[in-house]
Amino acid sequence: MVTDPLTRTPDIAEVRPEGGSLKDTTGYRVFRVVNVVILTLVCAVTLYPFLNLIAKAFSSEGFIAAGEVNLIPRGFNTATFAAVMSDPLFWTNYRNTFVYTVLGTVIAMAITTTYAYAISRPRLKGRTFFVGIAVFTMFFSGGLIPNYILVANFLGWRNSMWAIVVPGALSVFNLLVMKSFFENFPVELEEAASIDGLSTYGVFARIVLPLSKAVIATMTLFYAVSLWNSWFSAFLYLDDKNLFPVTVYLRNLIAAATGTEAVTGGAGGDAVQIGANIQSVTMLLTVLPIICFYPFIQKFFVSGVMLGSVKG
Repeated sequence: MVTDPLTRTPDIAEVRPEGGSLKDTTGYRVFRVVNVVILTLVCAVTLYPFLNLIAKAFSSEGFIAAGEVNLIPRGFNTATFAAVMSDPLFWTNYRNTFVYTVLGTVIAMAITTTYAYAISRPRLKGRTFFVGIAVFTMFFSGGLIPNYILVANFLGWRNSMWAIVVPGALSVFNLLVMKSFFENFPVELEEAASIDGLSTYGVFARIVLPLSKAVIATMTLFYAVSLWNSWFSAFLYLDDKNLFPVTVYLRNLIAAATGTEAVTGGAGGDAVQIGANIQSVTMLLTVLPIICFYPFIQKFFVSGVMLGSVKG
């Protein structure tokens, strides 16, 4: 049998160069070099502020004020760490931040997942209406004063943690990402589960959620970081310093530094000047939990965003 030379598939040996292995083209090698250089620069620009923060946290105030601290600490100093960490108010506010973040994330995820799943089902009556309500809030809001009156006066949540965790419990962006993910979910699995006797709630809890770990982990990260870094709601609705999150503690330190005030360390009682050093120490202690938390869900991050952002 004669094979047509125009239609037959060439052997691997025929498409390889004489050396026996495929060689990169000049254009591809240039692309790889440029890609490595650009990504290295991006990483350097991204890491520099954090490394500079660490250097200032362990440096003396005089070297920082003189602008001599870059990436290496000057005048190694841990007294500020001891002063901040011996302040009982710092740990009280730190605990508050942890409570607000955990509780707020749980509430936000409960609302977002159930809302997104409901509006992702074509059989839901009034589906367009409920989607429209959510999208409407992305472009229009009542404003600061009406929100304050609603939360502080009408709901009576002034000096309450509910003023921190409830008003921002639903992010429309996260809702739409999760809705898109649920719309791509295989309908056959839900139908099979329904035939086996599961109700709508059973399908959601036992089939949909376990298979949505990537997007759930991603949305959890978004909500947790937002709540951990939030300070304006607490600054607006809370007067009791024992209810402040640690971000307000940090904000007060920065405000005090601008006014050249001083803070007293709890253990030794020595006055420690509030400047770039103590701001860096507090910021470093504030961001550490998020930095430690991120690697555990990083593997879900990219896939969760892509799965929920592109409709198949």
